[in-house]
Amino acid sequence: MSDTRTGGGASGRTAALAAALLGWLFDGFEMGLFPLVGPRALEDLLAGQAAAGGQVLAAGVKDAWFGSIMAVFLVGAACGGVLFGWLGDRIGRVRAMSLSILTYALFTGICGFATTAPQIAAARFIASLGMGGEWALGVALVSELWPDASRPLLAGLIGAAANAGYLLVALVSILLVRIATAAHGVLVAAGLPEATVDWLTRGDAWRLLMMAGAVPGLLVFFIRLAVPESERWEESRAHGGTSHWATRDLVGVLVGSLAVLGIVAVWMPGGVATRSGAGIGTVLTLVGFALSLGGFLLPVLGYLRRAAEAGAIAPAARGAIVRTMILAACLSGVALLGTWGSMQWLPKWAIGLDRAAVAAGAPAGWQVKEMTQIATSTGAILGTLAVALLAGRYGRRVVYAGLCLASLATIALLYRGTTGYGGGFLAAAFLAAVTTAGFYGWFPLVLPELFPTAVRTTAQGFAFNFGRVLAAVGSLQTAALIAFFSRGIDPARVDVEAFPRAGLTLSAIYLVGAVLVWALPETRGRPLPE
Repeated sequence: MSDTRTGGGASGRTAALAAALLGWLFDGFEMGLFPLVGPRALEDLLAGQAAAGGQVLAAGVKDAWFGSIMAVFLVGAACGGVLFGWLGDRIGRVRAMSLSILTYALFTGICGFATTAPQIAAARFIASLGMGGEWALGVALVSELWPDASRPLLAGLIGAAANAGYLLVALVSILLVRIATAAHGVLVAAGLPEATVDWLTRGDAWRLLMMAGAVPGLLVFFIRLAVPESERWEESRAHGGTSHWATRDLVGVLVGSLAVLGIVAVWMPGGVATRSGAGIGTVLTLVGFALSLGGFLLPVLGYLRRAAEAGAIAPAARGAIVRTMILAACLSGVALLGTWGSMQWLPKWAIGLDRAAVAAGAPAGWQVKEMTQIATSTGAILGTLAVALLAGRYGRRVVYAGLCLASLATIALLYRGTTGYGGGFLAAAFLAAVTTAGFYGWFPLVLPELFPTAVRTTAQGFAFNFGRVLAAVGSLQTAALIAFFSRGIDPARVDVEAFPRAGLTLSAIYLVGAVLVWALPETRGRPLPE
């Protein structure tokens, strides 16, 4: 198949790339929102609930909810990756991508109206369905429309765009806090009730920032008007490649989704693990994990069985595709757990370091959580671009293994080499982000190369997003590790001393990835499989 084949010509390729990059930019915005505003949002909601009940907010509850909501987002993205990936292989990349963007935009905006922590968790879950789907769909669409030689650069741009979204949310947060503070009196003078204005602007205006997450929904109109469908997918459909999908297989996705939600519920505040102990929680987690794995694999297994019966694929290819999906999911789980378990709590740690410094008499830092996210997102943009280009030149496996070792080193430097918030902290955070986020330039390059066109979005949606289930199970333990390492520590120093120990412990997962990657086929120099 010629490398020059495109859908809609050069203008169509450019429109698809622009739409996908904007989609990934807003993906990053959505993902970066909660780590930035979550601590203030939960402080607002949980303290308000406790005060309404005449109680004092218990220690550790906010951390437990923070970790649980991040885990809910991860498992929602896993479910969405399979669901919208299935839609992309069934109805086309462009239509499915439009639906995914509408989903995550609408429900991120709804988060701004939440009045309880469970409401935020529910809205974040539905929003993440769309976010997980958009990643797989955009990667497949761009990979199929552009020539093979462009893939390393495109993969780097994909990762960079998502991390530019993290940068954007930090910049918008700085601007919004200033505007919200200045506009408070103006809004009251304009006739809005003062109670409503206070509700919108308190807690660093976290509600307004969440509501701003609905803006990406406008991107759908551009996609539907300007972006061509993948010609590879159109040819696959013309030859019957899409006819072997069955709607009944989505029952498996439903079962898998309920199973992963059950895992999160087990470890949430008030869940079984809290009431009955970690042993019971671990057993239920393993059961839920097995159910989710089987459920999420069912659509691909059903497709492969029907395609093999029709003679469309060789029986031997079925096992190879499934093995590759599971292996790739494990590799993405390593990268995602490293990021979500060790790095996504970084703004919260920075706030703790700054508060400790202020308590000791030092001046307060400026926009601490935003500056931390600016440092990490800038490093991540550089890392994703560099890693994709390096993998294009030197090979996929060696770059992934090297990245695992580099991530271990930079996380150790961050958590053991910095003792306070300042320039040294921001520099170490930048370096850690270069390496730990570099994986997100690697996956958009490699995953499309592993699977044929007919199952590409479903398979790579599973491979990348089921890794989120692995990461969610691990990140749920971050709060538990923080509680473990908090023993004997002054409660005022918990955020400062316990989290870096937990983050460093979770980073050991990179050793698994450095070994496991060598079982993956090397795809450098090969065209996309048909």
